[in-house]
Amino acid sequence: MNSRVETGSLDCTLPEARKFPPSWQTSANAHVKNLWQYENLYQRSVEDSDVFWLEQAACLDWIQFPTKSCIYNWNTSQRDIRHTWFEDGLINVSINCLDRHLLTHRRDQIAIIWQGDSEEEVRTFTFKELHLEVCRLANALKSKGIQKGDRVCIYLPMIPEAAIAMLACARIGAIHTVVFGGFSAESLTHRIQDSGAKILITANVGLRGGKKLPLKEIVDTAVIGVPSIETIVVVKRTDDPCPMGKRDCWYHDITTAQPDYCTPETMKAEDPLFILHTSGSTGKPKGVVHTQAGYLLHASLSHKFIFDVHNDDVYWCTADIGWITGHSYVVYGPLANGCATIIFEGTPTFPDPGRYWQVIEKFKVTTFYTAPTAIRAAIAKGDFYPEQYDLSSLRLLGSVGEPINPEVWLWYRDVIGQGKCPVMDTWWQTETGGILISPLPGSHTLKPGSATRPFFGTDPVVLRQDGSECDTKEGGSLCIRKPWPGMMRTLWNDHERFINTYFTTFPNHYFSGDGCCIDEEGDYWLLGRMDDIANVSGHRIGTAEVESALVSYPSVAEAAVVPISDPIKGERLYAYVILKEDAEPSDNLKVLLAKHVRKAIGGIAVPDQIQFAEGLPKTRSGKIMRRILRKIADKKVEDLGDISTLADPSIIAKLLQN
Repeated sequence: MNSRVETGSLDCTLPEARKFPPSWQTSANAHVKNLWQYENLYQRSVEDSDVFWLEQAACLDWIQFPTKSCIYNWNTSQRDIRHTWFEDGLINVSINCLDRHLLTHRRDQIAIIWQGDSEEEVRTFTFKELHLEVCRLANALKSKGIQKGDRVCIYLPMIPEAAIAMLACARIGAIHTVVFGGFSAESLTHRIQDSGAKILITANVGLRGGKKLPLKEIVDTAVIGVPSIETIVVVKRTDDPCPMGKRDCWYHDITTAQPDYCTPETMKAEDPLFILHTSGSTGKPKGVVHTQAGYLLHASLSHKFIFDVHNDDVYWCTADIGWITGHSYVVYGPLANGCATIIFEGTPTFPDPGRYWQVIEKFKVTTFYTAPTAIRAAIAKGDFYPEQYDLSSLRLLGSVGEPINPEVWLWYRDVIGQGKCPVMDTWWQTETGGILISPLPGSHTLKPGSATRPFFGTDPVVLRQDGSECDTKEGGSLCIRKPWPGMMRTLWNDHERFINTYFTTFPNHYFSGDGCCIDEEGDYWLLGRMDDIANVSGHRIGTAEVESALVSYPSVAEAAVVPISDPIKGERLYAYVILKEDAEPSDNLKVLLAKHVRKAIGGIAVPDQIQFAEGLPKTRSGKIMRRILRKIADKKVEDLGDISTLADPSIIAKLLQN
């Protein structure tokens, strides 16, 4: 029998051979200027980590500088999984994002640029103005009885008040739990109950793509029978009326008369900063807990080095603040680094598919960080829309959320980056707090589809199912051998689930749940979620690799491949394919796609069925809900589970028709 079948590794072909070394201009201006400098810093970060991280900690402003770096014990057999960073240090996150900039030239520089759903709506905040707004809300929360350690739920659209609320909580030591503004009342209820929040901050309505979402009405349904909520604070996003009860108050009413300064709370480095719920495709939401200092250091350092932040940058991460990407790379990382960050309320297709490119031209964006699903959607619309705008201000691009197909990577670089912008393909998770694998723009040779190398302090290993280490170009489970500063500390009120979820599959290792392989030059290639691995006739195949092969065909804009049961093969592959606008679906095209996959990977990876589709079931953050695709392909659609987070629920009926 094939040794890979016996040990449980993945078939991994890695056919991509194109390489893009950094330009001399990029390297000359970068914080890390060459591969030797990166390797020296990286080796110190994992081999002499205590000294390295205490040195890096000096980039933050401390109330009491720590003497300890990381203290940890990972012993799965004894059910003892714990780790701390800088545990004798004292800090306040809002000081690092706001106050310290008031003593520098950044005081009157732009901190936040807000672009509303409609083109006309724009608001800007300097660091001085943002500090004032944060202090007023912090004082208002204190006037409502919020104290250090209390939980505050934030259920807001992408408006400046969302970031202000996060920073106000951080200032007074309250633990915020942000819930994505597109979640249903039921999803909101679960998250409020799990955190035990005392105050909920929402808006009368949310705007997105020209449509209104009645947030306050959703909140009123969600808090029925939830006794922990004492006050609901409502931002008046529009003049639309909304129901207001006895415990409800308007945001502007409680903040206007508050003092302009709020004394920041002294926080221990290991005090919780926020809870953020993640549930993956199914199951009870998990309340991921991130703490103060380690998280902030990881977010700010990774933002600085990976996006090569400089003083005149206009940085735009398109993520919603309801996700971890919005926490780390819209709010905390950029503001800690004194960088102008864009908060965008709209969608990439409203009023037309050129919206992203119009915003880049309008604000002369220098760094653009978005998800592959958004890039693939843009590809499907053709080059026409980006060609209408001046994108010359861009100097760096980023990708986040899932592996990016090589052909999508190349389109992103060549059409959006106009052939001159390096693409930072980043891998990380809600649980990791910040980016763990990514190139650095001045030091790494880029390979389309590869996340390249580990970030400082990340000690990854790729393991077979039996726990042995994979060989070069052999796919397996991506695990981490020891803690890093931004790592989650636990699950809120459920440390046992934390251990079972992340430390029992591979004892004494953090199990990411993602597949990966490492090439002969030490670069990492992510293969998608391990629960999306197909076992076809004894061959374990990562569906992400098959998707990349399909997307590399000229007519294909996007593809999703799922395994379904087969009485002979064990599992077989079912592919959903979205074509570019100028392509026509046909049986002949299915034959050509099958031949293309056979040539790119091999016969074992050819999908048994290919279904052309208008779209895919995606969450409002752009993640494909693969469990729904599996059930549709397997004709098991009686119970699709929770579909309240779908951006377009009607797509399910369209897929079933075909």
